[in-house]
Amino acid sequence: MSVRVRRVYDPPEPGDGARVLVDRLWPRGLAKDAARVDEWPKGLTPSNELRRWYHAGEGSYEEFARRYEAELAEPEAAGLLDRVRELADAGPVTLLTAVKEPEHSHAAVLVRLLS
Repeated sequence: MSVRVRRVYDPPEPGDGARVLVDRLWPRGLAKDAARVDEWPKGLTPSNELRRWYHAGEGSYEEFARRYEAELAEPEAAGLLDRVRELADAGPVTLLTAVKEPEHSHAAVLVRLLS
């Protein structure tokens, strides 16, 4: 199973496999055809409340990851996570995000859970 994270603004690469946008909002200034997104499971992203809490600097990344994992256990998100897991079982998957530091974001939590 091969799952990696890339910034959605980086040009697609041949080894990307299935390209899954894991942000709730479409990235600013990016044309949909240029992004080459195969799937966009918005329900897999952190809730607005959790995202705001984390970006306000009110907690650590570890606490954010713990709370996000709890959200991912909810039925809708769990089903979407299973779908991405199925894609990863079939071939490479690239999780796309607009965040500047993917290693400290929800995308890193997803990679850990999918690996």
